[in-house]
Amino acid sequence: MTDTTVAPQSSFRPKRHVDLADVVADNAYVEDTLATHKRRGLEWAIRARWIAMPLIGVMLVFLNPAWDVLYYHGILALLCLNGWLMGRLGKVGRSKAELFLIFMDLLIMTLGMVIPNPFAPQDFPIAMQYRFDNFIYFYVILAAGTLAYSWRTVIAIGTWSAGIWMTGVTLAWWLSPVDEALKQKSADTFAGNDLLIRFMDPTNFMVHMRVQEVVVFLIVAVILGFSVRRFNALLMNNASLTRERTNLSRYFSPNVVDQLSQNDDPLKQVRRQDVAVLFIDIIGFTRLAAGQDALKVIELLRGFHGRMEREVFRHHGTLDKYLGDGLMATFGTPMAGTQDATNALACARDMISALNQWNLARRRAGEPEINVGIGIHYGEAVLGDIGANRLEYAVIGTAVNVAARLEVMTRELQSNIVISESLRQQIQTENIDTSLVVPFDRQPDQEIRGLDQPMTVWTSQ
Repeated sequence: MTDTTVAPQSSFRPKRHVDLADVVADNAYVEDTLATHKRRGLEWAIRARWIAMPLIGVMLVFLNPAWDVLYYHGILALLCLNGWLMGRLGKVGRSKAELFLIFMDLLIMTLGMVIPNPFAPQDFPIAMQYRFDNFIYFYVILAAGTLAYSWRTVIAIGTWSAGIWMTGVTLAWWLSPVDEALKQKSADTFAGNDLLIRFMDPTNFMVHMRVQEVVVFLIVAVILGFSVRRFNALLMNNASLTRERTNLSRYFSPNVVDQLSQNDDPLKQVRRQDVAVLFIDIIGFTRLAAGQDALKVIELLRGFHGRMEREVFRHHGTLDKYLGDGLMATFGTPMAGTQDATNALACARDMISALNQWNLARRRAGEPEINVGIGIHYGEAVLGDIGANRLEYAVIGTAVNVAARLEVMTRELQSNIVISESLRQQIQTENIDTSLVVPFDRQPDQEIRGLDQPMTVWTSQ
């Protein structure tokens, strides 16, 4: 392993200052997540349609228990078919085919409501078609549109519905003939009451009521559109948080990720704190990798790092960084615990056990065994952000350098684990599992570069 004269820095970077590549990657992740949610929302909108249309069909039978109601059932069937086509062609606000199908939705509904039922046994003025409050069914389409999480779709449904409906009213008023005899009979019936005459006139389109319908509908559509847009912002923010949590889980154990996600920016404050630092390195890696295919060497390192990383996280440690054929882990970062030293040594012991199991499989496969050296020290370190435009969360100080020296010392002392006296004392102070230090032998005080006084170290038997 390369001699460590400057304390390594953590790979974790708080997202307060990021470069353009980070922003682009994050935006791509968020947009993909939003697109996935929108696609699911579109599927739910189609399902809602397939549920709503049969319910409306049953209700229409209740309202009009006659055979001519099948005409309206046919319109509902067309709307279901159009919804199926949306599911096949729609891309939530990014498809011209979807916009066309939305327009067809509204057109089918308008024609079905404005044109009199051709199978009805009795004929009556077209103006009467507007007396049945059929416009309320447009709210079903509007509500289903909100499920697609596209505020543009919601606004489009609102404006197009209003436009198509008022166009239908205008054309019907302009083109339909007026039954003067029927109009006169109504006027004679309510003679002396001008308000009732206008309201009860079967040839009166009640244009002011039609305007009221579309104005209220537009207001609701705009409100829902802004609500959907706000929801999209919350969804994107949640996607960003999910991405950040995923990134955190690459470096911290699950319980630490939970703590970080529940605190407001806990990493920015620079502070001194006692931590346990662990270095592990493959002994003789250069010789082991010599003559091997590069892909096989990478596969070896991935297998090694994966097994060691699992042990770090299983013992509530933080993966500080990979160091070629080794890694650095800290225990008690970013927040101190009650058994950080114990966790560090337990992690080292389980790392050796995991390697023994892996070596058993490697021997069976005819591959060389992997031997490691592990150095662990407990002491004060400085924690906090370093850097200018690109910040990194760093763990620096003498404690880091000492742990690195102890790892190198494993070759000289012919031991796979070397720990400092301060780590051993801290484990006894924590009094969680003092048996961990029993299999260790005290060695003569060792000179540690960077320290003024020799240090007592312990090696595994």
